[in-house]
Amino acid sequence: MGVTLEKIAEKVSGELIGDGQIVIEDVAKIEEAQKGTITFLANPKYLKYLETSGASAVIIGKDIEHTGEKPVIKADDPYFAFLQVVLMFHTEKIQIEPGIHKTAVVGRNVKLGKNTAIGANVFIGDNCTIGDNTIIMPGVVIEEDVIIGRDCLLRPLVSLRNGVRIGNRVVLHNGVVIGSDGFGFAFHQGAYHKIPQIGTVVIEDDVEIGANSTIDRATMGETRIKKGTKIDNLVQVAHNCIIGEHTVIAAQAGLSGSTKIGNYVRIGGQAGFAGHLSIGNNTAVMAQSGVSKSFPDNVTIFGYPAALSREEFRRQGALRKLPDLFKQFTDLKKQVEELKKNQKKSD
Repeated sequence: MGVTLEKIAEKVSGELIGDGQIVIEDVAKIEEAQKGTITFLANPKYLKYLETSGASAVIIGKDIEHTGEKPVIKADDPYFAFLQVVLMFHTEKIQIEPGIHKTAVVGRNVKLGKNTAIGANVFIGDNCTIGDNTIIMPGVVIEEDVIIGRDCLLRPLVSLRNGVRIGNRVVLHNGVVIGSDGFGFAFHQGAYHKIPQIGTVVIEDDVEIGANSTIDRATMGETRIKKGTKIDNLVQVAHNCIIGEHTVIAAQAGLSGSTKIGNYVRIGGQAGFAGHLSIGNNTAVMAQSGVSKSFPDNVTIFGYPAALSREEFRRQGALRKLPDLFKQFTDLKKQVEELKKNQKKSD
């Protein structure tokens, strides 16, 4: 069912320029859009597509000048506005009905909230609590004494170890493991001896964790992921780490034990962190950085070992000049040797 451009503008609180009665039937990328679709423009490098795009309308930033004929909706944040429009046309439907599937195994003293859905071949251990409207998809394993809040979504093959606590509106994607043992061993008399991992993991509200990521339980105490944080696929968070609010971590990053990450931190893919260090609030860690020491608030770090980005960029700039400098040095060395030879001949 189509929606008029006027209604879309109202939905995103945007300024409509052009025919508000145009009917929009779907969303599309700006370079691939066709008639009947709406797209967005947030990056100036795509300005060339504004008029040539086949889209019937475009959501743009309020700072973008528009003098063409194509209808637009001006928004403070065009990317977020477009996200709202996507949800108008593509709300995900989870095909699992409330209730307990006949193949699920549910332990003793389990408390299930209203409209909870338990899929096929799910295992739920004793003394667990699961909140209202939470969806547990097929193949999930939940060990004993786990608490899960309301409106959560656990996708297939998620594993929650004993004693884990999950907040409200948490999304765990396929293969996520929460509460696995931390990597703790004591070396004694020529062998490694396992240190019991007797702590837990706490995942606060509105956290999303990508496929096949692992969050280890604390040796003692807790590993904690604070509210609003988003973790990509294939991320490792070791025992006793604390990750602050609204932090984002890209794929293949790894945090060693007892690392503390602040609020609103941005961590690029394949970044690695040594243990027992702290990263301040609103700090950016660029991709593939090797972080071996603590950093304060509001900085950008990069490199291996990681340093303040402005310092590392200067260092890398100097390294790129080394081949030319080496050639110049070799040429100067030859000139000096030639001068010495000539000096000896003149003597």
